[in-house]
Amino acid sequence: MRNIKLFSFRLALTLLLTLVSISACASTSSSPSNPSLYHDFIEKMVEEHQFNRDELTTLLNKSVVKESILKAMSSPAEKRLEWHSYRNIFLKPNRINGGIKFWKENKDLLDAATEKYGVPAEIIVAIIGVETRYGGNTGSYKVLDALTTLGFHFPKRAKFFQRELEHFLLLCREEGFDPYEPKGSYAGAMGKSQFISSSYRAYAVDGDGDNKRDLWNSQADIINSVANYFSRHGWKNTDLVTQQTNVTGDAYKTLLNRSLKPKNTLKQLAKHQVQTPPNLADDTIVRLLELKQKDQSEFWLTFHNFYVITRYNHSHLYAMAVYQLGQEIKKGFINNA
Repeated sequence: MRNIKLFSFRLALTLLLTLVSISACASTSSSPSNPSLYHDFIEKMVEEHQFNRDELTTLLNKSVVKESILKAMSSPAEKRLEWHSYRNIFLKPNRINGGIKFWKENKDLLDAATEKYGVPAEIIVAIIGVETRYGGNTGSYKVLDALTTLGFHFPKRAKFFQRELEHFLLLCREEGFDPYEPKGSYAGAMGKSQFISSSYRAYAVDGDGDNKRDLWNSQADIINSVANYFSRHGWKNTDLVTQQTNVTGDAYKTLLNRSLKPKNTLKQLAKHQVQTPPNLADDTIVRLLELKQKDQSEFWLTFHNFYVITRYNHSHLYAMAVYQLGQEIKKGFINNA
């Protein structure tokens, strides 16, 4: 009887482990047994862009669904952290010092890009610092895996990522990439500047004149592409990005909203007991931003160029981290010049 019970226990355990194994495989594979998974997408690529149906089917069936991507996409730092925690990720000595080093090593390229596009060097450097620590971490996911995972297994944003997959395949054809080789972030962003596929195609530039747009290895391409991105999104040649301010009472609360775009005038803010800069015209368009520190709130006036930074990542936390990191890098660069 004891042997029978032991055999039954071992059999049950074996079956349980088998089921777990099968479940794990199902969650990390695109399941070639479901040939219709990519059918409509493949037909679109064949009809609109003349891709080879069999080759594309084989390629997509090689992609792997990553549960870690789905988890990360469901809980980005910009949505789960308050400013004091988010800031501490990026405003660290090693990232500031890394930015100073990057600026020194690429001063001529940055000067030329600033002259051409009108975007300050500290903003270009800070973007690369926030995105990848100046190339220290450009992402470990195969871009094909990331885009198929999100395009076909993340319903909330499936259409967006299917479009990005379309752009990625076109990008690979245009630039001569093997579609299964590029690696990037969990959302499919690539290179030191972390361009998604549509941005890569639209805004990446050949900065070194070799007829390629290499956002992994060419500092000239990377720097000029970031500058071009901001220029094309309307960066203005002004020092106005954001300024800290103070409020009195509670009237300011009616000015707070989720929109990232500045919509109120300084005159309107003043009427709601928000301190405004005396050197700016009353009709200057701004947004009032409240950021949460551990024990209190701080208030900022954000201008057009701050909004342009949010075109890179649609988050005021992200834009503020880029701005403040850039200012710290600029101070360090000037002091060490």
